[in-house]
Amino acid sequence: MHKLKIGPANSFFGFIAAGLIIFIVSSKFDDLLVYQGASVMMFVIAISSIILLTGYSGQISLGHGAFLGVGGYAAALARNNLNLPIIVCVIIGVLAAAIAGALIGLSAARLSGPYLAGSTLALAVGLPSIVNQFDSLGGEQGLFFDVGAPPAFLGEGFSPYRWFFYAATMAMLISVWGIRNLLNSRYGRTWRAVRGNDVAAQLSGINIARSRILAFTVSAGIAGLAGVILAMTLGTVSPGAYPLVLSFSLATGAVLSGVNTLGGVIIGAVTLVAIPEIADSISHRFGGSEVMTTNLPGILVSTLLILTVLFVPNGPVEQMRLTRNKKRAHAQR
Repeated sequence: MHKLKIGPANSFFGFIAAGLIIFIVSSKFDDLLVYQGASVMMFVIAISSIILLTGYSGQISLGHGAFLGVGGYAAALARNNLNLPIIVCVIIGVLAAAIAGALIGLSAARLSGPYLAGSTLALAVGLPSIVNQFDSLGGEQGLFFDVGAPPAFLGEGFSPYRWFFYAATMAMLISVWGIRNLLNSRYGRTWRAVRGNDVAAQLSGINIARSRILAFTVSAGIAGLAGVILAMTLGTVSPGAYPLVLSFSLATGAVLSGVNTLGGVIIGAVTLVAIPEIADSISHRFGGSEVMTTNLPGILVSTLLILTVLFVPNGPVEQMRLTRNKKRAHAQR
């Protein structure tokens, strides 16, 4: 029997269908849920960038939130100073983050393991101090990022929050579709070869340094897109919008999703958005103190992270796939 081969065209139409379903279903939700949906889409993009870098290229980044900040600030500066169309500002944010990733990638070509993780962590820690050195970046207060009203064809009563959600969903579908096809291309196979055994990859003719720099550049550019989406939903860019905890949350979301597969990325994104709401409900239900309200989200995320590492280290989706393959192999014996 002829088996259908899933290529770029088929996957593209699949993403189009998924987008239509999301848009139809979202029309039934109120503004709060739609706003949270935009946050989910932002986290999907950001977590996907880490999965590309760590799961497929084998490079560890604990400061990926800094690239979100670079993208957000670049887009805001282009919007405020040059009054460029929002789509051009998005492109500028992505390119600025990609350039920052390329510069870090030059170091990544020589570093690995904890040394690379430490250098990216230092970038995230130092970002607020760097921002505060320049008055043009707004200091602690940051910069406003006004993306303007929703397009006129959507109607006068169309909610800005719904427009943010639609824009974030489109960005998510395009980026994830692009990442998926990139990982199935020659570049993706090269990154997996370098991750698996860099010595063998080098002996086979792969330029290890160039491969790592390219992975960091692409990953940072995608993270920059997530940073622009975050700035759009918040209406501002500031050091507080891209704190160090954001980098840790993205790393946690990648582990919860399954760092070696894109299939479960939505799980990590929804978890990161839902945890604060769940923690707030628990805190109010039990009359928790301010300390409990502040620390409970971190405790819940840490608990989930530990449980994931212990019981489903490959992520829920990959674990289900492995279990299904084992059952199929057992049935064929």
